[in-house]
Amino acid sequence: MSPTKPTTNRGSIFRYCLILAALVLSSAAGAIAQENPYFVTYDHHMEETGNLEIATQGTIAMQKHDLPTLVAPLLELEYGWNGWWTSELYLEGSSQMRDSAVFAGWRLENRFKVLRREHWINPVLYFEFEDTNEASHIRKEIVGHDEPVTESLSLLKRSKTREVEGKLILSSNVHSWNISENFIVEKNTSNSEATEFGYAVGISHPLATMASGTDCKLCRENFRAGVEFYGGLGDTEVFGLPHTAQFVAPAVVWQLNGSNSFKASTAFGLTGASERLLLRVGYTYEIDGFGHKVRQMFAGKHDRGGRFD
Repeated sequence: MSPTKPTTNRGSIFRYCLILAALVLSSAAGAIAQENPYFVTYDHHMEETGNLEIATQGTIAMQKHDLPTLVAPLLELEYGWNGWWTSELYLEGSSQMRDSAVFAGWRLENRFKVLRREHWINPVLYFEFEDTNEASHIRKEIVGHDEPVTESLSLLKRSKTREVEGKLILSSNVHSWNISENFIVEKNTSNSEATEFGYAVGISHPLATMASGTDCKLCRENFRAGVEFYGGLGDTEVFGLPHTAQFVAPAVVWQLNGSNSFKASTAFGLTGASERLLLRVGYTYEIDGFGHKVRQMFAGKHDRGGRFD
């Protein structure tokens, strides 16, 4: 591999991110979205019916023992079918210092809200299918047992994996606090590996519960801070915490306006199997009434006789 290859690939990813950000920023304005600072934990808030949420995220995984740093970009497309069903598509990549950048695969998730109205505890059922490879390192969930990434991503991408994942999401809004708990089960259908388990817990609260009365971007009510705890719980062969990755992650989200938000988190590894740090940033843009606008666009292509113009 030539020494300039990694630089070229990283430059391509950077240009791709700039183009994507420009497209998102040029879209039409959307409605207010209920955003939390979590990167791993899910709460019970679903996407508004007919709205499309476009999000970009990046994870920088700083490993221990002088192992190479990993960079994992992620594109999310989330659509609200109705008040109790939300679908999301993930496209992910991966890059490693002194190595090439690769496409790591895609994921399709569906979340179903069990109870229509707000309750003290709000359960949500989560189902996901993953078609990825071993180079995937977005760390969207932590399950099973962990070990450091020592092989080249160009080699890891050759190992394909297809996995199914389920989550039980329990979420509560107590005054201005949100408390969410996730229990995760994941099974690799590509081989006979054991079923893996994990968890995530998030707690968050706005910096101010009363509006300041002024129109400002940096007002305290535009920020929500919290902390996540997440990690693996072993598998069906060895259940428990030994040889698992565990993290504590302070996080904050900044609601720039009704449709744009920015969030960031620093996750600290607590065990020998954990990365030293996971640095995460994310940007979200919501398009209000996207489904209705698409239907109107296609309806406009028909004339009065039902034929296309």
